[in-house]
Amino acid sequence: MIGRLIGIDHGIKRIGVAVSDGMGITARELTVVNRTSRAEDFAKLNEIAKQENAVGFVIGIPENPNAPDDVHTQADTVRLWIERFRESTDLPIATVSEYLTSEEARQIAIEKKRKPQDPIDDLAARIILQSFLDAMSYGSATFPPPSDDEF
Repeated sequence: MIGRLIGIDHGIKRIGVAVSDGMGITARELTVVNRTSRAEDFAKLNEIAKQENAVGFVIGIPENPNAPDDVHTQADTVRLWIERFRESTDLPIATVSEYLTSEEARQIAIEKKRKPQDPIDDLAARIILQSFLDAMSYGSATFPPPSDDEF
């Protein structure tokens, strides 16, 4: 895979954004988008992708292995958001489990000497994107992902 990917950490108030290098080896935090409306959020994310010459998106899904099957979870909310986001972009979207990335992001924020009240969403997006890039390098993930028709 050659080209930059945009990593996204979906949140209720903010969207963390990260970007990879063009070779798909490393990810770095980019920005935090304060949520306004779905249309404005999608437009902003697509504009960021255009500015970064990105070839696709990687979005974290907060899977909770302990969640009961009959309960609507945050992961369900993010999956619905992804479905709607797909309608707004021509770029392919891959997903990755982001279980416990917020804890890891908090640790990185401490190391970077960020203030406790500063958002960590961009760091979480970096972790999400880096985990996907690492999985690709090990051959356990591909981009773009196969379409639903291929399953």
